Amino acid sequence: MENIVDIKGKVKYKITLDPSVWIFDDRKADLDSFFEQQTKHEDELEDYTKSISKHWDREIIEGANMTQNITPKKKFIKEALLTGTFGIPFEPFLKNSEPQDEANTIVIETISEEFPFAIEKSIDMIICFSNNGKPLKEDGPIHLYFKDGKKEEPIRNIRSFRIE
Repeated sequence: MENIVDIKGKVKYKITLDPSVWIFDDRKADLDSFFEQQTKHEDELEDYTKSISKHWDREIIEGANMTQNITPKKKFIKEALLTGTFGIPFEPFLKNSEPQDEANTIVIETISEEFPFAIEKSIDMIICFSNNGKPLKEDGPIHLYFKDGKKEEPIRNIRSFRIE
């Protein structure tokens, strides 16, 4: 079962991850825009206030436009799912496995090598499971990136996460 990734080792619960179902998960993020958003940290409340003010001003000046043609939102969502590159945060999966108190390292096991990191670094891990709408079959099933604001070369061919 090459599409399954395990979280094992010093954990209370061994977790089996199936990346093929994450496309339906609300925690997924579009990785194409994710790294851009990480670099520019904007005030969301200020942006929201500005957009509402602009809309309000337009309605006061022009009046409400009720005949506006609106493309169904469903169509855009379906197209985004079929063409997007998506990832999901790793931290919730690690928390669900409940690492033991003495666990302090997470080892990412690939086909050919191992990458050890401090367990605290799991907060910054994001798992890519889809590229341009397709599952990662050749060098997957997942790739691992870090949320540090830049999209560098990921860790590929991951087979399991071992907690030590």
